[in-house]
Amino acid sequence: MQHIVILTGAGISAESGLKTFRDSDGLWEGYDIMEVASPDGWDRNMEKVLDFYNQRRKQLLQVSPNKAHKALVKLETKYKVSIVTQNIDDLHERAGSSRVIHLHGELLKVRSTFDDDLILDWKNDLKTGDFCEHNHQLRPHVVWFGEAVPMFQKAVKLVENADILIIVGTSMQVYPAAALLDYLDNVTPIYFIDPQPNISSAKNLTIIAEKATKGLVKLAEALISS
Repeated sequence: MQHIVILTGAGISAESGLKTFRDSDGLWEGYDIMEVASPDGWDRNMEKVLDFYNQRRKQLLQVSPNKAHKALVKLETKYKVSIVTQNIDDLHERAGSSRVIHLHGELLKVRSTFDDDLILDWKNDLKTGDFCEHNHQLRPHVVWFGEAVPMFQKAVKLVENADILIIVGTSMQVYPAAALLDYLDNVTPIYFIDPQPNISSAKNLTIIAEKATKGLVKLAEALISS
């Protein structure tokens, strides 16, 4: 069975109603990113960070997977499918995908500030005074700027062993995620889905200039019937 690896970003969830991570002005829904997505921001104003992620969590629970998420599930009828996502939402899992790696953490989980490996499922608001079993504050289970990306090496191994690579909803310009392409065999077929593709052409690259929902549905149908 061939192995398809899919690299996904904010563009695949935008069509479900979730805002993209960062706009050109460096703000995320009116917030300075470094104030809500960095260890320094957490140290300066914990309540502001918690409030920001509480709002994101509520928003996530109000939306649903779209046709693009569901198209990736259909690929599992013929292929081994692994998803490496930069998204912190759970829409891939809710759609039914069985192998998902979150490079940047998960919004519906929290972790201890004392023990990074103490991770809990969490769907409610997270507040100051919400402690782990070691009596330390819980924080969002999200990788902030300047922090290590613990799932990166696992993602590298998947990319190294991919028979087909699909990139959707991400420009692959942000590191370390962008570095994953360095581990791809140079003959592996790549499908790049983006309504405004900004990528150099190559003999093993197929560009699908469509939004995620339309482009992925087409590609999944083609790959399944091939």
